[in-house]
Amino acid sequence: MRDAPRRSGGVSVEPIPDEPAAIATTGSERALLVADYHAGYEAGLRNERGVEVPSRAPDRRERLSALLERTGPDRLAVLGDLMHSIGDPGGPERGELEVLFESMPPGIDVTVVKGNHDGLIETWLADDAPGFDSAETPAVSVVSGDGIALDGVGVCHGHTWPSPAVLECDVVCFGHEHPCVRLEDEVGGSRVEPAWLRGRIDPAPFRERPAYADLSWLDDGTPPRLIVLPAFNDLVGGTWVNVSNQSFLSPFLPAGLVDGEAYLLDGTRLGPYESV
Repeated sequence: MRDAPRRSGGVSVEPIPDEPAAIATTGSERALLVADYHAGYEAGLRNERGVEVPSRAPDRRERLSALLERTGPDRLAVLGDLMHSIGDPGGPERGELEVLFESMPPGIDVTVVKGNHDGLIETWLADDAPGFDSAETPAVSVVSGDGIALDGVGVCHGHTWPSPAVLECDVVCFGHEHPCVRLEDEVGGSRVEPAWLRGRIDPAPFRERPAYADLSWLDDGTPPRLIVLPAFNDLVGGTWVNVSNQSFLSPFLPAGLVDGEAYLLDGTRLGPYESV
C-alpha cells in the first residue's frame, strides 16, 4: 500500500507490516507516523466508567520504542490524541508520557498534532513550556489539530477540517477515526480487526467551504491521496467502516473519500471498504 509521488519528487507513505504505523518519506526526511496513542486510557476507564483494566503503558512504550529503533526516522509525528484526558493530564497519564519521551532516542524531532483529547498538552510538553527539560527529552513541537505540511505529506488529526496547507500536499494522513472492519467466517463467527483506509479526496465537500476556495486541485487537478491510520492504542475501539449505519467521526468522512479501500495491518487488501 505505497503512495506514489504526485507533485513533489520522492514523497511516499508506507505502512509498516503488522503495525499501526507508517513511514513517510519526503524530500528532506523520514518520519514515523502514529495516531491515537491515548496515554492513560486505562486510568480514564477507571475514572469515567468504573472499569478496572491493568495498565498497558509499558507495552505501548516498548512497541513505539521498538518501531523507532527499527525504522530509524528523523522525526516522530503523532497525529493527535497522544494523551487520553480531554483536560489537563492526571498523574498516571502524565507519568506515562514523561517516561515515554525520556526513553526516546537522542536527536529525534517530535511533532505532536493536537487531537480532541489532547487538552492543554502544549502547556507542559512543548519545548517552550514551563518546566519542560529539553536537555533530557527530544525536541518537541505541538501544532494545531488542523495540521501541518511535512514537505509534501500533510498530517492532521481528523476531528476538524484540515488546513489548506495540508490539503495542498501529495498525501494527507490523519487518525481520529480508529478504522476497523468486522469480518465474518463461514460458520457465522466474527471478529473486529483494525484497518487502514486509503483513497483519494473527493473535492465535493471541500468545494462548499470558503476556506478552500484557492486550493489548486479543487476544480481542475488531481486531489491528494488520503490515508486514515488505525489507532496505535489497541484498547480504544473504533468505527466499523464496513458495517452499515455506522457514523464516521471525522467531519469530512465518508463524503470526502472516493475510491476508499480497506487494508489489514498485515497488508491484506480487502477492497472497497463498504463491501468488505
